[in-house]
Amino acid sequence: MSLPFLVRTYRTATAALEPAVIGLLYWRQRKGREDRTRLGERQGYPSRARPKGHLVWVHGASNGETLSLLPVVERLTQRGISVLVTSGTRTSASLIARRLPPGAAHQFVPVDVPRYIRRFLDHWQPDLALVAESEIWPNTVVALDQRRIPLVLVNGRMSDRSFQRWQKLPRIIGALLERFALCLAQTPEDAERLARLGAPRVLVSGNLKFDSAPPPADPRMVAHLSGLVAGRPVWLAASTHPGEETAIVAVHRALAQRHPHLLTIIVPRHPHRGEEVAAIAERAGQRAGRRSQGIHPDRATDIYVVDTVGEMGLFYRLSPIVLMGGTLVPIGGHNPIEPAKLGAAILHGPHVHSAAEIYAALDEARGALTVKDSAALARAASQLLANPALTRDMARAAADAVQALGGAVDRTMQSIEPFIVQAKLGARR
Repeated sequence: MSLPFLVRTYRTATAALEPAVIGLLYWRQRKGREDRTRLGERQGYPSRARPKGHLVWVHGASNGETLSLLPVVERLTQRGISVLVTSGTRTSASLIARRLPPGAAHQFVPVDVPRYIRRFLDHWQPDLALVAESEIWPNTVVALDQRRIPLVLVNGRMSDRSFQRWQKLPRIIGALLERFALCLAQTPEDAERLARLGAPRVLVSGNLKFDSAPPPADPRMVAHLSGLVAGRPVWLAASTHPGEETAIVAVHRALAQRHPHLLTIIVPRHPHRGEEVAAIAERAGQRAGRRSQGIHPDRATDIYVVDTVGEMGLFYRLSPIVLMGGTLVPIGGHNPIEPAKLGAAILHGPHVHSAAEIYAALDEARGALTVKDSAALARAASQLLANPALTRDMARAAADAVQALGGAVDRTMQSIEPFIVQAKLGARR
């Protein structure tokens, strides 16, 4: 299969710009976006030995994508297959390292530069590659095809926005998608878009995130913090972005007039913004505490900023009401499945295009409620804080809706089984 001119140009350009990529990596490291001790992994240098036997490479871009793959990773390791999990962010690396089963290891994914990808594949020599959602990197796709390593898109997404963009470059996306052995789409709409863009083999498997286990939490810490906030009304804003925290603090001030001793917990999507978020609260006259500084929420804390990694399970268990971030500003919305599984009523803004299917299911089941602006958020949160029975009904509806949409892991494993068998037969020969 020949490569279109623009793909060949991309491959030449990324090879020629390798020195600039190295400079970019070091700049990102100085900004705290790369792990200094593991920067070599981003250039394809391994930091551990390859395990013996069959190896499946599983890749997710960031937190949500990587964590959604955990059930698949667990199924593979239970069969005695080694798994290499890669991701591209420090937060995802920290989260996944705590939850990987025996037989699986994490590395940072190499930047899509030809020499980095060759170095990575020379060392790891995977028998099968699984990439999540919409991770379609030309040099990686071509390198796997050249080595005849089957590549499968799992939990595949193709938003209408991405579809419209790719339609302007049909030869490029077609040449890349035809090199996938299989594309497993989350929804029929995703499957149709992938097929129209040139994917020759597409199946609908559902969304793996519905099958993911909720994030864990230390029961002792849950009990300790629950005791500290006992008797106080509590709500949580999860994975927030710039522009949202100011609105949330303003809502807190309005709610506190009707709900004395209210505690608002804010978990910024990027923990390094903790100081900034606390400053927003303090400028509004609110007493803020930051978890990264070892502060626990006491009776004097109005806004508690959770600027740490890997503790969402703890704070979802602490709050009966959760506002999902990235929905009040046009980010597209973050995954509401975890709080739904942990017994929370869900509030969200209008910007949910990144997870439209999930939010639609929760809304339809009355386990979630759309709030178009901060005034509507204040009204909805106040109603739920004043009516625990309504909050429990919403939470139960959300949990039931999520459970009803499960099954994607079984369908995914059935679909990739022929590739696993093929790898084992090839090794025997």
